[in-house]
Amino acid sequence: MELFACNERGAEGFKSSGKNRCVHENTGKLLSRIHQVVTMKMKLSSCFHGSTASVSLSGFVICFIILPIRNLEPAQFTVIGPGHPVTAVVGEDIVLPCHLSPPMSAENMEVRWFRSHFSSLVHLYRDGKDQTEFQMPEYLGRTEFLKDGIRDGSVALRLRNIRPSDEGKYTCYFQSTSFYQDALLELKVAAIGAAPLISVEGYQDGGIRVMCQSTGWYPEPEVFWRDLAGQHLPSLSETKLQGDNGLFHIQTSIIITETSNQNICYIRSTLLRQEKESAISIAEPIFPKTSPWIAVVCTLLVIQFLSAGLIIYFFKTKEKTGEERRWRECLTKAVHVTLDPYAANPHLSISADRKSARLKETDQELSAGYEAFRYSPCVLGCEEFTSGRHYWGVEVGSKGGWAVGVARESVKMKEGVLELKPEEGIWAIERQWWGKLWGLTSPMRELSLSRKPEKIRVSLDYDAGLVEFFDADNVEPFFSFPSVSFMGEKIHPFFRVGGAGTQLRLRP
Repeated sequence: MELFACNERGAEGFKSSGKNRCVHENTGKLLSRIHQVVTMKMKLSSCFHGSTASVSLSGFVICFIILPIRNLEPAQFTVIGPGHPVTAVVGEDIVLPCHLSPPMSAENMEVRWFRSHFSSLVHLYRDGKDQTEFQMPEYLGRTEFLKDGIRDGSVALRLRNIRPSDEGKYTCYFQSTSFYQDALLELKVAAIGAAPLISVEGYQDGGIRVMCQSTGWYPEPEVFWRDLAGQHLPSLSETKLQGDNGLFHIQTSIIITETSNQNICYIRSTLLRQEKESAISIAEPIFPKTSPWIAVVCTLLVIQFLSAGLIIYFFKTKEKTGEERRWRECLTKAVHVTLDPYAANPHLSISADRKSARLKETDQELSAGYEAFRYSPCVLGCEEFTSGRHYWGVEVGSKGGWAVGVARESVKMKEGVLELKPEEGIWAIERQWWGKLWGLTSPMRELSLSRKPEKIRVSLDYDAGLVEFFDADNVEPFFSFPSVSFMGEKIHPFFRVGGAGTQLRLRP
């Protein structure tokens, strides 16, 4: 019966916007039918304790109002994402949509956007406002929570200045006082690079070697050559290199002969299905003719390459010997570094022996001489260096996020969120929560290591301007900052604790 539709939908009506909405909506329908059944006698044991009675108008109304209220349940909802991958272009902004079904207000809910783990926080809305305290560093200042449709359960996240590293899966999570649900969506990132640049490299195999190159592509594009008839031509070589910014640099070469001297270089985005091209045409008189001097030139080139190879080998051997010496000194001449509680963020807990640091939930009491990083969970070592070579060890473990390196003394007084890069006076490496290791250059450089180090040795050569990072069990450094200018400033050991559960401990 239509009369009972209220009772069947009562649970969702109760949850979303009020306990008696459904009852009020059906009051008109109920009264219109009262006159049709008011003279009927019914056994309403659930309302009248099993007695058989003539149903009065008031009793009938009370019964059918009470019954739906008894069946009201806590609110439940479904979180709905776009249902298909969202594509963004590098350098532009993208809006990631998400909404509740059935529509209901999310003003008093927690709405969380995160990556692979619940703690990999991209953006958090809670207690009616945005919370950025534990946001991942790479998203600071780049996200905006769009609240225009929040009363209907429709929210979206604007992500600014898209980077290749933003690509992947995101989770949109809603939590009310009694229920939670989430939806998964995928972000794909693309970039169209520059128009191909074609250059003539020289004579080879009776023809002319031509190079085609372009930069700024993502993901890895397709590269091919065609003749004027549209036929694909085999390339002589092809190289695709990914830079520190995540974008690909493409190089491909081909040998053009007199019979095929007009060719086109194509580079195509596999995601956006867009391509760029450049053509080259070489006049016949330019093609090489047989000459006895060619053999002489080739011989001289071989001699030159052999000489260059010997020189490179000599310097590589000398460099490797220096690296091994510094690694051994890391083990035998380490400085006993301690943490400076007066140069620590108030959310950091420093152990009594000043050898370890971790993040805690409550602020520690500030002393009168307090100086610290106010917005970043960082701490400096007590030791300061203005010359010489120095080494120390840090136990970072296998989980959590952290940053380790050296910094100018002045960084602890910087206002706002601290950017970890050489321009700010910091030379460090970082491990993010999901395990990626980065060299904090400008731009950041991802480090691909066969094994993630759990004990790190830091080497500082102040006079040579060299900062190196060694795995405790590996002779060669896995990352370094060469040719650093410290400009006579005091340099301290630098540490950043990335989140709850992470602990850094200093070792000899």
